[in-house]
Amino acid sequence: MEFITNRQVILASGSPRRTELMGVAGIPFIVRKPQVEEPPIRQGEMPAAYAERLAGLKARDVSAKEPESVVIGADTVVHQGGRVYGKPAGRQDAKAILESLCGLVHSVSTGVCVAHGDQDRTFSVTTDVEFRSVPGWVIDRYVDSGDPMDKAGAYGIQSGGALFVKEIRGDYHAVVGLPIADVFEVLHDMGVISGEGDEP
Repeated sequence: MEFITNRQVILASGSPRRTELMGVAGIPFIVRKPQVEEPPIRQGEMPAAYAERLAGLKARDVSAKEPESVVIGADTVVHQGGRVYGKPAGRQDAKAILESLCGLVHSVSTGVCVAHGDQDRTFSVTTDVEFRSVPGWVIDRYVDSGDPMDKAGAYGIQSGGALFVKEIRGDYHAVVGLPIADVFEVLHDMGVISGEGDEP
């Protein structure tokens, strides 16, 4: 399945999970990794707004170099009780994050910015995830696998982190890193994408 686009679509991300989701959706695209440093969350800033701000920084960085293209930026933030969990700084940090999430419900907010020239559409999707209480050796084994190290919240729901998940309430793909159905809808609404035989 592949759809027709009337402009080049760029995914402004180095994430293999987001690349895979774009491919599964049948959206023709290329990848350009943004060259931006992620600033810390501002005092009083809501996690979803923070995710949107980071997505906008990424999309606009690439869009400035590719003004004729439609650029999709995204960022995922794991949060609980006002605390934001980024990518772990190391093994002990990953273990501490997972221990703090186990047995509780946390939220995952993925912000998305679709930029074209001087225009952009920004939104976020938040999903609640409930973790099981698991033995410490399960956490140790997962951390030792290395999988948590490049992921917000120190887990990948599409990989070994699935062992921790008891229930999700919301969009699974937003937890993976890109709410692809919403992205598709925005691209369609902007006239970027259509089915064969339709005018974009």
